Amino acid sequence: MTLSREIKTAILVLVGALAFVVGFRYLKGASLFDNKKDLYVIYEDVEGLVMGAKVTINGMDVGRVTKIDILPDFSGVRVDFSVREDIQISKQSEALLYESGLIGGKAISIVPATAGDLASEGDQLPAKIKPGLTELINRQIAPLQNKIENMLTSADSLFAGVSNVMNYETQNNLKNLLKNLTTTLESVNAISSRMVVLLDQNQARLTNTLENVAQTTDNLEQITDSLASIRWGTTVKEMETLVANLNTIAQPVAEGEGTLGQLIQNDSLYRQLNASTKALEALLDDLKAHPKRYVHFSLFGRKETPAKQ
Repeated sequence: MTLSREIKTAILVLVGALAFVVGFRYLKGASLFDNKKDLYVIYEDVEGLVMGAKVTINGMDVGRVTKIDILPDFSGVRVDFSVREDIQISKQSEALLYESGLIGGKAISIVPATAGDLASEGDQLPAKIKPGLTELINRQIAPLQNKIENMLTSADSLFAGVSNVMNYETQNNLKNLLKNLTTTLESVNAISSRMVVLLDQNQARLTNTLENVAQTTDNLEQITDSLASIRWGTTVKEMETLVANLNTIAQPVAEGEGTLGQLIQNDSLYRQLNASTKALEALLDDLKAHPKRYVHFSLFGRKETPAKQ
C-alpha cells in the first residue's frame, strides 16, 4: 500500500507535535511515562529559581520544579515540584533552597526526616533557605566594610588633627629641629674622626698603659696572695697579748703608782721640777753674766772682788 504525500506529511506533523510536547514537558520537569508525586513548599524569596530546576536528595536528581507562583496576599512564593513515586519521604522533611553553581541558578534539596507521616500527593514540606555564596560573601564583607569605614573616619580625624597641629610655625620649628639634628650628627662624625686620629697617634702609649695596668694587676694579685698567706690568727693573738701588756703597764700609771704615775697624777713633783728648772736657768744666766764669780783665774794671784749684795 502506497501512502500518499499528504498522509506522510500529516504523520510527520503529528510526530513533530508529539516530540514538541514531550520535550516541553521534560523541560518543565514532567514526564508522560513516569509516575510522579506532586508536592509544594512556600518560600519567602526564590530569586534565581526557575521552572524545571532540579530536585535532589543527597545529591541525586529525583524530580523537577513544575510551577512557581506568588501567594495572593504576597506573603510568600509557592513552589510546586514533583518527585518520583517510589521516593518515600516524611512530611517533616525540609525542602532546602540552595545555589546549585557559582554562576547562579538555584535548586531544591530534600533533607529527609526520620519522624512523621509519609508525604503524599499535594502535601506541603517545611521550607528552608541556604545562604548562597554571594550572600555569604556579603555577610563576610559587611563587617570588613564597617571596619574600613571606621578606619577611614579615624584616618580623616587623624589627618585633620595633624593639619591643625602642623601649622606654619610648627613646620618651621620642625625644619629647624631637623637642621640642628643634622648639625649635631656632623659634629659627632667630626669628633669620631678626631678620636680615630687620636687613637692612631697614641696607640703606643695606650699599649704601654694597658701593659702597666696588667702589671699592676699582677702585683695586686701577688700582694693579695701574700696577704692571704699571712697567719692572721697568730698575728691577732700576738696583738691581743701586746694590748694586755700595755694595759698592765698603763693601769698602775693611771692609778698613780710608781714614779711615772706620781709624775702624771701628783702635780707637786711637777712644781718641784719646774722650780728647779727655773733656779737652774737663773744660775746659768748669772754664770753667763758674771763668770768671774765662779771661776778664779789670775796670773798674779789677785783675788776677785766680791760682788756687792
